[in-house]
Amino acid sequence: MKKLFYTLVLGLLAVNFIAAEVPNKEKKALVEFYESTNGNEWQKKWDLDAPVKTWYGVKVVNDQVVEINLFRNNLQGSLPESIAKLKELKVLNIAFNNIRGELPLGITKLKNLEVLKIEMNKIKGHLPERLGNMESLVEFTAFNNFLTGAIPSSIGEISGLKVLNLSSNNLKGSIPNSLGDLTSLESLGLFENGLDGAIPQELGNLGQLKELVLANNQLGGEIPAEFGQLASLKVLQIQNNKFDSFKNLQYMNTQDMLVLDFDNGDEKIDFKKFDFSKTRMADTKFDDEGEVEDKN
Repeated sequence: MKKLFYTLVLGLLAVNFIAAEVPNKEKKALVEFYESTNGNEWQKKWDLDAPVKTWYGVKVVNDQVVEINLFRNNLQGSLPESIAKLKELKVLNIAFNNIRGELPLGITKLKNLEVLKIEMNKIKGHLPERLGNMESLVEFTAFNNFLTGAIPSSIGEISGLKVLNLSSNNLKGSIPNSLGDLTSLESLGLFENGLDGAIPQELGNLGQLKELVLANNQLGGEIPAEFGQLASLKVLQIQNNKFDSFKNLQYMNTQDMLVLDFDNGDEKIDFKKFDFSKTRMADTKFDDEGEVEDKN
């Protein structure tokens, strides 16, 4: 009798394991995401009657949605506020699509999100002020959109951030001093915006920074002498701005740099052992080919 009982219990457990599914609120949030981004027009669609773990680009771990990767899948429409219900989400990659509208404020509630890739869309409006709440973020790429307003200073609170690329938008104002607190940052791209003012000397604190691209803005003043502290820097592109002087570049160790682009004019700068044949114009690193809509 006991053997039969244990057999029944094990059978029920097996059935429950097989039937295990993500929580209803997460599935509902995914369905709203599908409908809000015109899922019927996606290149690879979701079968909403099938288990969530079988949906294209969705990764489920321990019955929780941890990844949505829909790179170049013809997403349209806008992102719904309900995306905030995907509390365990670690990766959201919706790059190279046709998403419009503004980023929902709820996206800042995704405190477990490590990778947010929204580049090459048509997203407009301001970046949420509370971006700093996304404390687990390691990579945030939003280049080639229509973002406006200032760069939120709260980004400086994301201590583990390694990649930040906001290039080719319509961002205005100054570069926040708080970016100097991102001591894990390896790549900072702010190319082709309307940023003005001086480069914060606090950026000299970014000892892990390998790539700094600030070209094609309205930045002015002098290059901070603190740039001499950027021991890991391999790429520096600051051309097409309104700087008063580049003399402080002489404090930088250019011997191991791969790219250095700036508008030196007639200014005499003593660079040691630097091969200027390696220099190139600034560009934005795309993950793939794609046309950029004119922002003018």
